Amino acid sequence: MMIKTPPIESMSGAFDVKGKNVVVTGGNRGIGLGISTAFAQCGANVAILCRNEESGKKAAAGFAEYKGRYTCIPVDISDNASVTAAAKKVFEFYDHVDVLVNNAGVATTTNFFAKNGLDEWHRVINTNLHGVANVVHAIVPSMRDSGRGGTVINITSVGGQRVSNSRTHDNSPYNASKAAVDIFTRYLAITLGDYGIRCNAIAPGPTHSDLDKDLPPDVLKMFDEDLPAHRFGEPIEIGALCVFLSSPAGVQITGTVMAHDGGLMTIA
Repeated sequence: MMIKTPPIESMSGAFDVKGKNVVVTGGNRGIGLGISTAFAQCGANVAILCRNEESGKKAAAGFAEYKGRYTCIPVDISDNASVTAAAKKVFEFYDHVDVLVNNAGVATTTNFFAKNGLDEWHRVINTNLHGVANVVHAIVPSMRDSGRGGTVINITSVGGQRVSNSRTHDNSPYNASKAAVDIFTRYLAITLGDYGIRCNAIAPGPTHSDLDKDLPPDVLKMFDEDLPAHRFGEPIEIGALCVFLSSPAGVQITGTVMAHDGGLMTIA
């Protein structure tokens, strides 16, 4: 079976995601909350997968005014057994999934050669890389076999393409994990294309999130003075790009890593 998603014929409904069933990992805060909010505001149903169930339930409850279906399912994506259990609950809540956004991730400021540097390496890799693989392995086969097509979006980082500031902002496992997911995204685009599933990565640059507090002063100064946009991005802006990629207007886009960075890569 080969699914060819038809092109849009007009702008009517080109950006419509109303009624789509969406899963967002780490969708309870930061960039993930911006993504969940954008989909909810555009009429999609949203299942938030996150470690903090209380926070996730609060986020889901906050979407009530948009009149879709929302839930929070607790999960530790670095633990495959936890992911398997969460995926079962996803498919009890939804009869199918249209959009999977792999957003959950962690970072570190520990030097790789520090005494606990290798422990931090494994902690970050287990979430940012293995966690994405766990979730894809648990949810995407059902998307593939449904015959409905769909969208997979992996939230990576411009940190997967550049390692500047490593002397003051040591984050080697984060850099490595995000680079690996960029390549994994392209693999998924190739292997799932016949099933009408588009796979892309969004690589945020400086965007307000829980990671802001880890940025050193010299980096913050550079963003303010040298970044072409002269400001941080906002989580809802990442959400807007996710909505676009999941809409009919985005059907010809797959296998890409899209920087959303205020122009950071132009000065890297």
